[in-house]
This record gives sequence, C-alpha cells and structure tokens, in this order.
Amino acid sequence: MIFGDDRLPDRFWSKVNKTETCWLWTAATTDGYGMFSIGGQAGRMHRAHRVSFEALVGSIPEGLQIDHLCRVRNCVNPEHLEPVLPEVNTLRGESSSAVRARQTHCIVGHEFDEKNTAYIRQAGRVFRRCRTCNRDRVRRYRSARTSAA
Repeated sequence: MIFGDDRLPDRFWSKVNKTETCWLWTAATTDGYGMFSIGGQAGRMHRAHRVSFEALVGSIPEGLQIDHLCRVRNCVNPEHLEPVLPEVNTLRGESSSAVRARQTHCIVGHEFDEKNTAYIRQAGRVFRRCRTCNRDRVRRYRSARTSAA
C-alpha cells in the first residue's frame, strides 16, 4: 500500500499522520475510531479504517468486521486491517470477556479442559466455571451448614 494513494481524496489524506508503523487518523473519532464523511460536509459519516480498506484493498465481505491487527483503533493503514468474523474480532480484543475466553486455567490453576469445565447460563449470558473449584466450594458450603446445625 502506498501512503497518499490517489484512490482516496486529498481530504482523506490530510487527516492522516503517517508514523513508522501506523497511519493515524487525526480528525473526528467515535469510540477511538476515525470518522470520515463521504460526500463532503453534508455527507454520511463512515469509519475511516473501513473507507481506507475498501478503497485500497477491496470490499469487505458481508458479515465480516475489520480487525485492527495493530490494536490501534484510529489506524487506517490497510496492511494493519483484516476482515474477520465478529466473534474473532471480539476475542482478539482486550475486553474482559475476550481475556477470560483466552484463559486456559482457572485462577487457582486448574486447567479448563472438556472434563473440568462447566458452562452456566444465567440471565442470557454463559459463564465458564471450573468444576474442581465449584465442587470444593459446594463441599465447604455443606460442611459449614452441617457444623452450624
């Protein structure tokens, strides 16, 4: 990709600061993502990284999102952008749910494997729980109840 490519208007490039790695959007942002109006000031706003990708690489397949491989939301460098399924984009992120999903062991150190993992549904959400820790918790609870009686 060539910075300043004429497939994007000068108005787009004037809002981009090229660093050694990323092409950083310097104009308006929403949630950290650059915003660019197509059709001038009265035009509809689009995410700048999507505009960059579609102009310099090609269309984004339906149902896919653009993931920032560099993890920099205001980067518009198409070499840092990849179309992926929404689930992949979420799990690659740094949200608490993504971090938990990447965990291979519970906080005590038991492995999350097929035998030791329970999935609990509560209020429309799914929680992963360590069966060993849950068994220990139930034993302590029952022991405390019988001791108190």
